Amino acid sequence: MKQVFSKNYWGDKDISLLVGQILRIGVILASSILVISGIWYLIVHGQDAVPNYKDFVGEGKSNTTIRGIIMGAFDKNIPQIIQLGVLLLICTPIVRVIGSLFGFVIEKDKLYIMITLIVLTVIIGSILSGVKG
Repeated sequence: MKQVFSKNYWGDKDISLLVGQILRIGVILASSILVISGIWYLIVHGQDAVPNYKDFVGEGKSNTTIRGIIMGAFDKNIPQIIQLGVLLLICTPIVRVIGSLFGFVIEKDKLYIMITLIVLTVIIGSILSGVKG
């Protein structure tokens, strides 16, 4: 029986297929959530009056923090469900980089492990430096 976390079990083609599936599933899931929630938003709020855009009013924590987005989505608040779709779309390439890292660790390719860790650090650092609250 082959070991799951061994180089013999995962070939280059298998890892490429896994990374491709991660991207495909992530984009399809996020896009589906965005389209469905966008249509839902238009059904519910399509006839509302146009807001006054003369004065800027920032968003609250429910739309700008991960916790607020997730809690709002569970409460079936449409703007937070839309934000959840955007969040999933942002998370998809991060999960792809983690999948690539997984493959490089199995292959024991130290150069690509270091490059992937640097890319992952830059992505996460960029996201965390802009997180509000």
